[in-house]
Amino acid sequence: MTLSFSKRIQLAWVVAILVDVLQLGLLPVTGGLSFWLDKPLDILAMALLWRLLGWHWALVPSFLIELLPIAELAPTWTLATWIIVRKRQAERLALPPESIPGELHEN
Repeated sequence: MTLSFSKRIQLAWVVAILVDVLQLGLLPVTGGLSFWLDKPLDILAMALLWRLLGWHWALVPSFLIELLPIAELAPTWTLATWIIVRKRQAERLALPPESIPGELHEN
């Protein structure tokens, strides 16, 4: 089963926001151990966003920033998702309607 473009975008937003919120919430609870709990989340976030939205360079700085202590608290996955979604939507608007898979159009 393949997801529609809008469903993939919605799921990507859920993943990005959820990971950023979890990372913010884990820091006070786990303290220094948050590094070891956050890294698997970052790898999962990058893989899921890549799968849902396709490859984009915005994923690389997000992942690298998440490796830095304290900087990991910035909502980088949400920002990367915003950048990628904005670009993908602009690309879709540039295409003629009949070339967009899964879209209904008048003949």
